[in-house]
Amino acid sequence: MSRGLRRAGAGQGAAAAVQLLVTLSFLPSVVEAQVAGVLDDCLCDVDSIDNFNNYKIFPKIKKLQERDYFRYYKVNLKRPCPFWAEDGHCSIKDCHVEPCPESKIPVGIKAGHSNKYSKVANNTKELEDCEQANKLGAVNSTLSNQSKEAFIDWARYDDSQDHFCELDDERSPAAQYVDLLLNPERYTGYKGPSAWRVWNSIYEENCFKPRSVYRPLNPLAPSRGEDDGLCLEKRVFYKLMSGLHASINLHLCANYLMEETWGKPSWGPNIKEFKRRFDPIETKGEGPRRLKNLYFLYLIELRALSKVAPYFERSIVDLYTGNMEEDADTKTLLLSIFQDTKSFPMHFDEKSMFAGDKKGAKSLKEEFRLHFKNISHIMDCVGCDKCRLWGKLQTQGLGTALKILFSEKEIQKLPENSPSKGFQLTRQEIVALLNAFGRLSTSIRELQNFKVLLQHSRCHCM
Repeated sequence: MSRGLRRAGAGQGAAAAVQLLVTLSFLPSVVEAQVAGVLDDCLCDVDSIDNFNNYKIFPKIKKLQERDYFRYYKVNLKRPCPFWAEDGHCSIKDCHVEPCPESKIPVGIKAGHSNKYSKVANNTKELEDCEQANKLGAVNSTLSNQSKEAFIDWARYDDSQDHFCELDDERSPAAQYVDLLLNPERYTGYKGPSAWRVWNSIYEENCFKPRSVYRPLNPLAPSRGEDDGLCLEKRVFYKLMSGLHASINLHLCANYLMEETWGKPSWGPNIKEFKRRFDPIETKGEGPRRLKNLYFLYLIELRALSKVAPYFERSIVDLYTGNMEEDADTKTLLLSIFQDTKSFPMHFDEKSMFAGDKKGAKSLKEEFRLHFKNISHIMDCVGCDKCRLWGKLQTQGLGTALKILFSEKEIQKLPENSPSKGFQLTRQEIVALLNAFGRLSTSIRELQNFKVLLQHSRCHCM
């Protein structure tokens, strides 16, 4: 933040934040002009989030994403688009996703059922028996009747009304493990009508869109505000989608294909592209709003992590891969991150949502859930495989966060030493949740990098 800035107090609310943006609009540094003040719908300021994320959360979440349990994600990239005939499949080489060979997957991961995350649940006689067994065959041979019943209950729960997104069937022959570290999210060249159709469908048909926002994708679209005509829940939904879109765009700007020399691509930050997507002038004021929504989304997922901590603090949860030493270190690192999330003093209060009369609140929550579930289907319409991979993962991660936020009572009743019947997470959900939050953490860190680059650019121009 520039030295002359003072943090706007929580009581000043949105008006103070808007005034700050107007006051600073003349500055050449894009980030300084837009990342300022108090966020709407919560009593938290941007500066506090920056310091908390960049110095406390980001270094740890980056290490966690490198651990075997979190780097391998099973996904079906061949599911057909359920809404239109997808004719825009990307043929650019950088759109391609390289699946991980079975030999590279840790034994404890590939031998397990999607609900198995502990050593006890993965204790099969032989790997060969597991590979030849049907569905739960190898599992049943080593589990007690109580645990078998728990798995059945888990399966029922996975199909319950509390899911906010569509999960891939990990047993499908089309589902493959992907090493996320070898398939990073970055600019691939995928753009045009196919990409526009996906985001237009999200905003225009499946989002609670404020009346003043006509075409959120269009950088020239005018906007007078985000909260007119919408209740809190619908404002939150729109901000989540806008924040996700902003985060993805930031990743593309930070890892842009700069040039190709001797057949090898070079990736790096693209200041011109960043300004095109977020500059207050070039976007007619939309850029700052998009970045504020990114911070809002960060707070939502941060809150979910703090809420779900008791689930992972139980001794039954081992994050099992088969490597006992690394598994123990991974859980220690994860619990350390959870402790940090609990220490954050300005969490979003999800209890303010769906708090009206019971009938109306229930109906609104169901509408909220179905809208988001539909968006998870839309991710199967993305023509670029790498974009589809990260779109599905981040959507599932956000859906898991919402599931957690609205399962507080079930999480409070978790048994210490036995499987939970009221609330549980699949390994797929766990990996998506932490990697999705890792992407948001990276986005906020990249904003600071762009701030430095823009300051250097300004100095060279003077």
